[in-house]
Amino acid sequence: MKKTLISLAVLAAATTGVAHAQSAVQIYGIVDAGVVYEQGGKNGNVTKVTSGAASASRIGFKGTEDLGGGLNAIFVLEGGFRTDTGEQDVAGSIFQRQAFVGLSSKDAGTITLGRQYTPWYNALAQVGDPFQAGLAGSAKNLFPASGNNQRFSNSVLYHTPEFMGLSGDVAYGFGEQNKASAGRQISASINYSNGPLNARLAYMNHNNDTAVGATVTDRDIGHNTLLAVNYDFQVAKAYFMFGQNKGLNSTPLPNATAYTTAAVDPSTDNRNYLVGASVPVGTAGTVLASYSKVDDRGSFSHDADQWAIGYTHALSKRTSTYLAFAKIKNKNGASYTVGNNTEAGSGDKAFNIGMKHSF
Repeated sequence: MKKTLISLAVLAAATTGVAHAQSAVQIYGIVDAGVVYEQGGKNGNVTKVTSGAASASRIGFKGTEDLGGGLNAIFVLEGGFRTDTGEQDVAGSIFQRQAFVGLSSKDAGTITLGRQYTPWYNALAQVGDPFQAGLAGSAKNLFPASGNNQRFSNSVLYHTPEFMGLSGDVAYGFGEQNKASAGRQISASINYSNGPLNARLAYMNHNNDTAVGATVTDRDIGHNTLLAVNYDFQVAKAYFMFGQNKGLNSTPLPNATAYTTAAVDPSTDNRNYLVGASVPVGTAGTVLASYSKVDDRGSFSHDADQWAIGYTHALSKRTSTYLAFAKIKNKNGASYTVGNNTEAGSGDKAFNIGMKHSF
């Protein structure tokens, strides 16, 4: 009898533990394809079917496990592919878009480790850009939103709980070199969301030092600061961004040879500005528009400005169509190009038309 009671007690404890450890895994993704027409580059007019003009095509897996006491284990694995060819968008990679694991608590916040978006980039794409970093009007065409500004590998990210609309993010990317600070990257943001107002103040820091064996090369540090704001007036949503970029690799050029044979040197001191709007049309359409500018404070004054307009139409909750046009005016030999969410672009004008499906 005693053995039976002990066995029942052990089984009950084990059953309780299993009940707390409930888990769920979700497969998700985006399939995006369209026709892109580009003009103004040294290669002349370019027409092509492309993948990910509005949003990068991807497939991902994400999951949560209830650990009890309000604590959850979480993970995301996300890889990109090209809808036009079926290939991986980065050869030899599997989950190059996102790959992280961590713990999440409503009271204590969320901490994740792996490859993930930077707080600086999230401020641009989620708050400040009416095109959400996609289509021909993408703010990435003029703002320095490529490379390590977009994602960190070997990173730890902490997101605070929200309190009265306020929250924060801080990410640290390890350089993993002999000198601890070499290749180190830091990004942080202060976030505010209350009713129709969303605002983020974000910062990036790149340590460009290198340490190969015993050889240490000290180089300049790149800094990026970004203020992103949007306000929903119901009849329209207004957007504003201001960015300041200083130092080595603070403003990488996605296509530095678009107009010349020799690569144009990127700026090490400039300012970015953007004003824009999204306007609902009927129950399914949205008109997008923005004006953005680069004010180069360097000796070459590589200034540029971009006008952009677009339209998206929801066919359902998961499927939409889009079209967009943007034009850049480069000054004093600047090399900015009209790209989209996944491509840098080849010239100073581009038109997109296509569709995307989310699952």
